[in-house]
Amino acid sequence: MKCVYLLATLDTKGREIGYVRDLLADVGVETVIMDTGCVGEPPSEIADISREAVFEAAGTSLREMKEQGDRGEAVTRAAEGAAILIRLAFDEGKVSGVLAIGGSAGTTIGTTAMQTLPFGIPKVMVSTLASGNVRQFVGDKDIIMVNSVVDILGLNRISRAILAEAAWAMAGMVKFSRDVTTHDDKPLIAATMFGVTTGCVEHAKKIMEEAGYEVLVFHATGTGGEAMESLIREGAIVGVLDITTTEIADEVVGGVLSAGPDRLTAAAACGIPQVVSVGATDMVNFHGMKTVPTQFANRNLYAHNANVTLMRTMPEECELIGREIGGKVARSAGNAVIILPGRGVSAIDHTGQPFDDPSARKALFEGIRETSGDVEVLELDAHLNNKRFAETAAKTLIDMIKS
Repeated sequence: MKCVYLLATLDTKGREIGYVRDLLADVGVETVIMDTGCVGEPPSEIADISREAVFEAAGTSLREMKEQGDRGEAVTRAAEGAAILIRLAFDEGKVSGVLAIGGSAGTTIGTTAMQTLPFGIPKVMVSTLASGNVRQFVGDKDIIMVNSVVDILGLNRISRAILAEAAWAMAGMVKFSRDVTTHDDKPLIAATMFGVTTGCVEHAKKIMEEAGYEVLVFHATGTGGEAMESLIREGAIVGVLDITTTEIADEVVGGVLSAGPDRLTAAAACGIPQVVSVGATDMVNFHGMKTVPTQFANRNLYAHNANVTLMRTMPEECELIGREIGGKVARSAGNAVIILPGRGVSAIDHTGQPFDDPSARKALFEGIRETSGDVEVLELDAHLNNKRFAETAAKTLIDMIKS
């Protein structure tokens, strides 16, 4: 029987998770409670999976964790054990969803376990941290974060309402789930886009759809790139139109939208055909103007809106970005082509626009050529958002997939 797995440190959250269990039972949803605690004593006979089993799955023991007395290590190992047990249960067809509650420790443990599951499996995290930056918890997965509003310490008029919202949301997702895939689903192509590369991607997307493909467009905001890389590694993608590699610029220079060091590696490792370009590598992203680090105060800054500030990349930075892109694509186990737009890499890197800088583009392209090895590098005398550029990129990828 498939069940919703409930994760909590029962020594401090036993009563609360029991409340969630009872709410789900009232609407006919079966549950399994996993105790991820370490310090205090849990309520008797509430856990279906004991804390001893969790730590054993992580290659240690509850006794060892208590003897060490290191709370941080205990949380890390509990997260490892919970993740292993949840994934094992899912592989055995036992998991219909995962719901966890907690503060920083419980959120770390719960979301680590959730991240082992594929897209489409309901994942709900009731957290005291849900109103802040939750990227480190959500990652590239479809995790629903619910702000607990008050601390999760006892049941009161606020906590009961929040926990009930989470329980009923989970019940709805589980009880009314449907297979949303269809037998006529088309092969999937992944593409990357930013606001300043929209013209190119929209036109390329139309061409690829007319050729019989379904196109998933990922917003290159860090999590978008991470999600795309994850789907590629899961084997869901037949080709990649990586037009917008701006996340590489943020990783190299220090912006806020990096997708981490593994960006631009999945297609290469999996041998998936990819067409790569340099969309929006003319910019590094920050939040509002006041958030730009002081060392960049005298740089060419552009207020995209009140919450987004763009900084023009310098030629020496562009060379490093280019070398990073070229080197990663050079390791491709499958077909790969790099296409360069000689007239500009974004909507604001164009004649008369604030980021127009031929010397920076030249350095970027040289960095790519120096590290791209045997990969074909094609430079067009066109802007990235020009239809001819988009058509060349799309048709090149289609030909690579078909071959």
